[in-house]
Amino acid sequence: MHIDTNKTVAGRWPSGSLAEYLLVGHPDAGVDTKVMEEMQLFSAAYGEKMAVKTRPQMTIASFLANEGMEATLVKWLQRICGAQQRFNVTLNNYSGFPPHTIYLRVQDPQPFQQLARQLKSVDDFIRAPACPPARLMTKPHLCLAGKLDEAVYNKAIIEYAQKTFHESFMMDELLLMKRQQQFDSCKIIHIFRLRPAGSEHCSSVA
Repeated sequence: MHIDTNKTVAGRWPSGSLAEYLLVGHPDAGVDTKVMEEMQLFSAAYGEKMAVKTRPQMTIASFLANEGMEATLVKWLQRICGAQQRFNVTLNNYSGFPPHTIYLRVQDPQPFQQLARQLKSVDDFIRAPACPPARLMTKPHLCLAGKLDEAVYNKAIIEYAQKTFHESFMMDELLLMKRQQQFDSCKIIHIFRLRPAGSEHCSSVA
């Protein structure tokens, strides 16, 4: 399963006081520029304007929660991210989720899978008051173009299966973002710094 940030966790926008939260990571400036260039090339070739509207990002998790839970969520995520060492991400060539998404593959999924295991405690927390389950990234990737018509996807995947892309960057922070309504822009709630390699980790929680 992959995460489509254009959809809510439950598949439709909820009524009531629930907000949508996204935990995301971004490439560094150099790789960001190269991915944006690839998005622009895709947009020009296939007429997909959506491909260049947002900055490239990797969504680690998305979930719906009551805003009254936000302070506790930030504490839990701070603890989890503070225990995670920063790690290298290598984007290596292209693949797709039929019939709608072309993406850049992540060569080593292990650090993301480790994060997903740790984030299950957050999933348990939000489920307790009957919020929908979180969506956790099980196949790390960086979306190049999504919400494609099937005919466009079928044509593009043939081309992109033969293209190469190889860039690396250091993931040293994750951002918690939030939006109230389906078509709102996401705003940053908190930035979580990952632990430098080789540093000691304190397991106590404030």
